[in-house]
Amino acid sequence: MAEIDTRLTTSIKLSDQKKMYDEVCKNFLSNKPILAYIMKNCLSEYKDVEVQDIADFYIEHEPHIGSVAVLDGESIDGLPTEDIGLNEGKIFYDIRYRATAPSNDEEIELIINVEAQNQYNPGYPLVKRGIYYDCRMISGQYGTDFDKMDYNKIKKVYSIWICRNVPKGLENSITSYDIRETNIIGAIKEHKRNYDLMSVVMVYLGEATDASESDVLSLLNCLLSEELRAKEKLKILSEEYNIQATKRIESEVTQMCNLSQGIEDKAMERGKDIGRTEGINLGIERGIIQTAKNLLSMGLSIDQIMKGTGLSKQEVEQLT
Repeated sequence: MAEIDTRLTTSIKLSDQKKMYDEVCKNFLSNKPILAYIMKNCLSEYKDVEVQDIADFYIEHEPHIGSVAVLDGESIDGLPTEDIGLNEGKIFYDIRYRATAPSNDEEIELIINVEAQNQYNPGYPLVKRGIYYDCRMISGQYGTDFDKMDYNKIKKVYSIWICRNVPKGLENSITSYDIRETNIIGAIKEHKRNYDLMSVVMVYLGEATDASESDVLSLLNCLLSEELRAKEKLKILSEEYNIQATKRIESEVTQMCNLSQGIEDKAMERGKDIGRTEGINLGIERGIIQTAKNLLSMGLSIDQIMKGTGLSKQEVEQLT
């Protein structure tokens, strides 16, 4: 009974730390310099705009973090961390904000949502959820940005998903899903601004040490790495990306690193407890395999599992 109580306590602490890590991660990603790098690399409207200008002039006000509901009273199964909000049962956007973008015609107004996602396969394709979020951001403009039949005032929306722990083959890639004009019969050319109103961008991260041609992939891989310590991350931010460590950024980077280490320690403790029990019943080797599977299900990286179990990289990858 004491062993069960210990394992239960460890599981609760691990869950609490994961929730805290998710919150700090959202707060950190909402810093304007970080959002500016994401926008520069992922949104076509900003490809020719300097990162500093995006942060200083194009992001309006301060982003909303976990405070704007996707749909009042709605919940999505299997998403316990996203379900936590001001009102029980509501789903909230991780980060949502408005921005403007330069244009040859009139200034473009955008509504942007950024989601930090640790679980690649929550039981449904994340792209579909991104499209749903886009649709909600468009329909939610009724009564604020436009009313009655004035659809000309609809703002373009983006839902950007920052995904960790993705399968091999997807790592270090960025894919956009957009509305496009396709002529089936004839050669009609509608002005792009009249149909280019929503886009989902999937950003799949990899290891911090992996080479990448994209600034934003290298930046996010570094910042969300579980291997680099806070001082290393802050140094990289300053020297490689010219992002100065404000008190807020320094605090959030330190919190992420501390929580990440705590999550790893608790997960190792829980995984080894389960593995020891399995080892008694199934033999030591099978118990180690079970430990590795437990750690994989908790979202730990391959390197962390190798360190905790003694298995080789190939042996761990065969379990994915």
